Amino acid sequence: MGNFVKWLGAGLGFAFGGYIGSILGYVAGSFIDGFTREDVQRAETYRGSSRSTQSGDFEISLLLLSATVIKADGKIDQRELNYVRNHFKSMYGEERASHAFKLFNGFIKNNNVSTRQVCMQIRQNMTHASRLQLIHFLFGIAKADGIVTESEVSAIKTIAGYLYISQHDFESIKAMFYDSSDSSYKILEIEKSATNDEVKKAYRKMVKKYHPDKLRHLGEEHLKGAEEKFRQVQKAYEHIQKERKI
Repeated sequence: MGNFVKWLGAGLGFAFGGYIGSILGYVAGSFIDGFTREDVQRAETYRGSSRSTQSGDFEISLLLLSATVIKADGKIDQRELNYVRNHFKSMYGEERASHAFKLFNGFIKNNNVSTRQVCMQIRQNMTHASRLQLIHFLFGIAKADGIVTESEVSAIKTIAGYLYISQHDFESIKAMFYDSSDSSYKILEIEKSATNDEVKKAYRKMVKKYHPDKLRHLGEEHLKGAEEKFRQVQKAYEHIQKERKI
């Protein structure tokens, strides 16, 4: 129990406050044997005095919003659950991923979570780059079973709206998970009619927006996902270069 309390408390800069904190307390007390609200309060002592967004904050946010997307189409697909678990294992290691999944199972079972309130707290405490990374991860979950359904797109779009992610940014990230002739242009947030100079300008803008260094404050474990998003931008630009011979 001690290790779990330390894990839960470590790095959580804002999660114990507000709405997300109340969800953590309820889920931990309801779904984890022997884990009580008092344990959540004890865990708070491990977080330190920093209020800046840290890896633990991003982790809890991923778990909460992942549960929302997985339930969006009315069923819980094992492939989507495996996607979350495998990514957590690759990012955090076996032990931390196991702890995270105990909470995740509780989030899946809890049907009374307000996505809007969760997103409001995330929006107030996370950088724009961190929120973009959340959306990218959610699309990865939706695609894990081979197809992104309309209900899943709708759920992610709603989340993006609550997180103050623009329509252009949403469509850019969404395009990274579709194979179509227009995807490269959508990723760069431009029309197919854009001039070569506009393509180059858009590419430079997206490189700046999606550069992995913007997520370095979350810890090395999150840079892999950021690098994947960055590679999609590069791939889109290279595709357009080849198509236009520029």
